[in-house]
Amino acid sequence: MLSLARLSTFALVFALAACDKPPEPTPNAAPERPAPATPAANTASKPAAPARPTEVVYEAPAGWQKIDNPSPMRKATYKIPRAEGDPEDAEMTVSQAGGTVDQNVQRWAGQFERGKDDTIGRKQMKVGDLDVTVVELHGTFSGMAMPGAPAASGKPNWAMLGAIVETQGSLTFFKLTGPKKTVESAKPAFDKFVEGFRAK
Repeated sequence: MLSLARLSTFALVFALAACDKPPEPTPNAAPERPAPATPAANTASKPAAPARPTEVVYEAPAGWQKIDNPSPMRKATYKIPRAEGDPEDAEMTVSQAGGTVDQNVQRWAGQFERGKDDTIGRKQMKVGDLDVTVVELHGTFSGMAMPGAPAASGKPNWAMLGAIVETQGSLTFFKLTGPKKTVESAKPAFDKFVEGFRAK
């Protein structure tokens, strides 16, 4: 007959052996899957849009006479000698202002009262790195009255050649106005003038 001490020893060995046995798999348990990898955040930033030039470099034709600016808002003023038979010289002004190209084209067009034979010409062009809008207008020119001043009397049979250059922070304007014959005579020089624009 086994002694009580031996029985206790057998019970202890049996209990230890039961603890070392691996656990039985749980039926119907889904196998553990690794968590999907989290995609790395796209930290690449979009390239910044190239900055527009701040100034336009140009060279006025030899026949255009530079004169004093009548207004501090102008960067330059030129006088273009009148064609034979015209009542006065034409004028070309250089200035900068805000707004969009379309808004300023409409502002210029509003300075002319056009008849059925008068037209608005507009074209986009690239001159080096510059985006340029060229505008041609014919009609009765009233200009832009100063605030509080009476409306200017219209000048019939006038014309305008304008170039709007898209520069940083504002637009740069080149505006040639005068009697139609004088403006038309100056058009070849104006076209060459615009083609010579350069960014600064």
